[in-house]
Amino acid sequence: MAAQTPERKHRIVVIGGGPGGYEAALSGAQLGADVTLVERTGVGGSAVLTDVVPSKALIASAEAAVAINDADELGVQFYVRDDAGNPRSPAIAVNLGKLNQRLLRLAQNQSDDMRRALKDRGVRVIEGVGRIDGGAVAIAAGPGGEDFDRVEFDSLVIAVGASPRELDSAKPDGERIFTWKQLYDLQTLPEHLIVVGSGVTGAEFASAYRALGCEVTLISSRDRVLPGEDADAADVIEEVFRRGGMNVLSQARAESVVVEDDGVVATLSDGTEVRGSHCLMAVGSIPNTAGLGLEEAGVETTDSGHIVVNRVARTSVPNIYAAGDCSAFFPLASVASTQGRTAVFHALGDEVHPIKLRNVASNIFTYPEIATVGWQEKHIDEGVRQGRVHKLDLAENPRAKMQGFRDGFVKLIVGNNLGTIIGGVVVAPRASELLLALSIAIEQRLTVDEFARSWAVYPSLASSMVDAARAMHQPGAD
Repeated sequence: MAAQTPERKHRIVVIGGGPGGYEAALSGAQLGADVTLVERTGVGGSAVLTDVVPSKALIASAEAAVAINDADELGVQFYVRDDAGNPRSPAIAVNLGKLNQRLLRLAQNQSDDMRRALKDRGVRVIEGVGRIDGGAVAIAAGPGGEDFDRVEFDSLVIAVGASPRELDSAKPDGERIFTWKQLYDLQTLPEHLIVVGSGVTGAEFASAYRALGCEVTLISSRDRVLPGEDADAADVIEEVFRRGGMNVLSQARAESVVVEDDGVVATLSDGTEVRGSHCLMAVGSIPNTAGLGLEEAGVETTDSGHIVVNRVARTSVPNIYAAGDCSAFFPLASVASTQGRTAVFHALGDEVHPIKLRNVASNIFTYPEIATVGWQEKHIDEGVRQGRVHKLDLAENPRAKMQGFRDGFVKLIVGNNLGTIIGGVVVAPRASELLLALSIAIEQRLTVDEFARSWAVYPSLASSMVDAARAMHQPGAD
């Protein structure tokens, strides 16, 4: 009797090794597929090597500077002695060259750890640029280069990310005018950093560099910083910015930024000139989808080049999926990871839970942080969703008082009928850590009374969430 031929493994090719591609590759290997990952810059992609990991590490250093600056309020003082033995308050010095070396080292270490995890799971990693070529991915050393490999697939996951948007009128040169990927080459702190763009990226870097001691001017084309966020939260951040000495220019559009002598000049739409030593352009991003062969493969994209996907990350072509910032979904690393995992589960017939965007938690790493999840107050005000809102200032929290935190709040949004928690905002140091409790509550459809029965340590910042829930008690609900 002839020997049976072993069943061929399902072949998955992943283009892009960022959070989405990494999770897709790991999940495929976990489920027994034959997985190949194609990455051009290094495992982890730009999210790990030049974006999320280094930027948040920079912010951690900035928070350390804030803690030292504010220590005197807590009764902790730092002195050095002069030649006569008298105490003198020392100045905080930031070694930006050393700081940036640490950031890039951390990013590379994270990338190495991710590569090792892929290798341990049996994922084949190929360095190069991939493009769709029929039922395979053709791989070249660089864009437009000659192909050196070709890998066939049963399912394809595209996770190529996005790059900083560049304007011809403010062209980054990596010396005076930067994108957020180029800041880590700086060896000394800018004397005066101009930040163009008051969205998440602009606000985070403006916050960090001001905390490190730079003079910062933030140019916002809207009436407030972080225009897409909860209005109360944005107002807190803008107040902190201004109180900390940041120059915030609202409703001011930068028409151009040019290098002049040993600095830069930003010209606003009304003709006003803003002069600084360096400029960060934080004006959005564009997907890295050019040259992938999407049109030839029949993959639908938006006018901006983003790949159209559904809630399981599937594109218009049944066996092609897309995850992360290259997709027209939600540009968050956590969402990219979930998309990558969901795509592979769907392709291999495993249990799939379509992503509910309404339940996605997000965070802005300013100081203090802004963490949000679920429906927001604006949806209640606009009549999109029925509900009640309660806000509790962090200044009332005993742990906040002990630690010297005076800016921030907890805001709960609940439905009118059962009092089910449907949304929340936390503005506080480490708000990203505090929000998990609200995320779980929303995912599990807990009511405020059920949440209020949870035990919060006293004193703790988390107790403010329980206190807010207690304040929203509905008589007879128990």
